[in-house]
Amino acid sequence: MKEVLENLNRLKMTGLREGLDYRLKEAIKSNLSYQEFLLLILEDEVLYRSNRRSEMLKRRAKFKDQATLESFEADPKRGVTKSMVKQLQTLQFMASFENIVLYGNTGAGKSYLAQAIGNTACHSGREAMFIPMNYLFSQIKAAEKSGTYLSFLKRLGQIPLLILDDFGLKVYTHQEATLLYQILEDRYQKGSTIITTQSKPEAWMDMFEDPVIAESIIDRILPCSHQIEFKATANSYRVNHKPKKPLIENDVRKG
Repeated sequence: MKEVLENLNRLKMTGLREGLDYRLKEAIKSNLSYQEFLLLILEDEVLYRSNRRSEMLKRRAKFKDQATLESFEADPKRGVTKSMVKQLQTLQFMASFENIVLYGNTGAGKSYLAQAIGNTACHSGREAMFIPMNYLFSQIKAAEKSGTYLSFLKRLGQIPLLILDDFGLKVYTHQEATLLYQILEDRYQKGSTIITTQSKPEAWMDMFEDPVIAESIIDRILPCSHQIEFKATANSYRVNHKPKKPLIENDVRKG
């Protein structure tokens, strides 16, 4: 048994190694055939590697929230139904290189839903990246200074799912718009992009100094996009995630 474990270590079959003792006992108890036993231990290794890749992809995606579609609170009043969430869960839009635009009031849950979709993509083994728009251009400048400019832009162009959060909080300069156009052009019909924004798509032209580049950018996003409007409700989506109880009880005596 020691030699078996050593060989599994050399082959880096950690999932198989960790479950081997349990599977041996199960095989004896259930009188499994050699083929059934082999299938079980190989499935353990496949599952281990899949889970490890999923966790690695989620770390690299740099999500700011631990968001999942299962925990997303679908509400027709907000503009997102359970059937829409189930459809998003299939990631069919990624297979067709389609985009998703989530727009509406702040605090409505746009960023949370975008990250939940990204989390689902990572769980399926597909790479995603979450970037707030106010960080995008500063990251590009940092990459330029460090000599990784081209490789960073290449990654933005090739990653299967790019999430651009809070699009349109400022007016983009000619240089910024040119960079954004290049990224979207590289991604066109090669990957999917999710955009969250407070502005309705028909108002996007006002986000850019250069109307010509603005038109080109919009043309790379909207025609092949699913647009979901988050409707205004009495409470912010974040209110639902406030602490359930105070850290200090109200009746604790002072002094």
